[in-house]
Amino acid sequence: MAEKVIRVAGGQGFWGDLLTAPIDQVRKGPIDYLMLDYLAEVTMSILQKQRNRDSEAGYARDFVSLMHEILQDCVEKNVKVLSNAGGVNVAGCAEKIREAAVELGLSGKVKIGVVTGDDVLSDLDKWIADGVEINSMDDGTPLASIRDKVQSANVYLGAEALVEALGRGANIIVGGRLTDTGLTLAPLMHEFGWKFDDWDRVSAGTIAGHIIECGAQSSGGNCQYDWKNIPDMANIGFPIIEAQADGTFIVTKHDGTGGRVNVQSVTEQLLYEMGDPKSYITPDVVADFSSIHLQDAGENRVKVFGIKGNPKTDFYKVSIAYSDGWKSVGTLVYSWPDAYEKAQAADKILRQRLENLGLEFDVILTEFVGVSATHGHLALSSPPYEGGVDAPSGGRGGSLQDIPEVQLRVAVRGHNKAHVERFTKEIAPLILTGPPGVTGFAGGRPKVEEIMAYFPALIPKSLIRTNVSIVDA
Repeated sequence: MAEKVIRVAGGQGFWGDLLTAPIDQVRKGPIDYLMLDYLAEVTMSILQKQRNRDSEAGYARDFVSLMHEILQDCVEKNVKVLSNAGGVNVAGCAEKIREAAVELGLSGKVKIGVVTGDDVLSDLDKWIADGVEINSMDDGTPLASIRDKVQSANVYLGAEALVEALGRGANIIVGGRLTDTGLTLAPLMHEFGWKFDDWDRVSAGTIAGHIIECGAQSSGGNCQYDWKNIPDMANIGFPIIEAQADGTFIVTKHDGTGGRVNVQSVTEQLLYEMGDPKSYITPDVVADFSSIHLQDAGENRVKVFGIKGNPKTDFYKVSIAYSDGWKSVGTLVYSWPDAYEKAQAADKILRQRLENLGLEFDVILTEFVGVSATHGHLALSSPPYEGGVDAPSGGRGGSLQDIPEVQLRVAVRGHNKAHVERFTKEIAPLILTGPPGVTGFAGGRPKVEEIMAYFPALIPKSLIRTNVSIVDA
């Protein structure tokens, strides 16, 4: 008898990822589960602000549109879907999925698992009053110091509630701040009956989730190695995990899709967000990335094995977002000749005018896009500019004087909104009152945007209560 293999497909690396990817994962080959990761740290605060304006908002609406498209396929092929698209309105998102199922004639065939408990915004004041230590993991700042500015607070929940939902028959699961890795780990624990303290297998499932959590980043997208020869990127295939009960798994993609899965592409994704390789902490396990073995297993197939793990901690990470002032970004493009020199002069003029107006900012940041925006001062002290190497005029590889165009990008941030708003009125005047050769100014004045700052902290798991409910279509 062939050993049982479970296929978990990654279909979404972030909210706004390739819309056709999850559709292709369901339709272009066999899979058992589709995991969809919609949430980044700042996304929760955006969703909370949306819900503050509209009580029915607060979730990733793209997920509902997607389910309208693929729900029939998922039911027919018995593909289960796990997603954190619920944001800060999990119940509202689940109701929209239920309505879609009814509309598609799938009543009685869809069970929606609803996972809640990650949203702890309403608990913060009680915890502070009770003396619970909630301090920034970055600098130790106490939560009380920014409490009045907090917009959202969500705990990173692991796989346990997802496993429960699967065990209760859910074929679509919607949650809030579920970990990226848990969306892949949970199906494997459910299918293979892994124990929550089987640290090596839980670690393996976590690493499988880490490999596919960023979508095509492990199947050729955003890949440095031999990137020019990665085939058919326009039709890139998203990654799929083919897992076995012992914790070994294959990273692959559907046949006939673009992109490339090899040891190098998987390695690059493994290094994403890497801290201490021996201690990759998740709610479910402390995974040991130094134990990972990768092996070429054929075209677009990489075997991953030998993974070790250690017991989970007693804390959840909580992602807190708070208002921290205002920002605005303005741009102008200066053309050859002397493009860089013109941009520098315009920046100096602008700064002097802001000073003359008495405007105060926490930060004024200038970037010269085309010269130093990506690598900063390193770009000016390294080839092709070092020493002013001679090259044809306008060619990339000559001196700074040969640069055909430079985008001046100036950003300000501060807590005085009126000062930031006045900055937005000082960019356009440079066109006729500054250096010559300006282009690229379109779209009107720069916008003023609220800054959402990130406050990561730890909270004892004993304070968190998760809930799993099942909604029948």
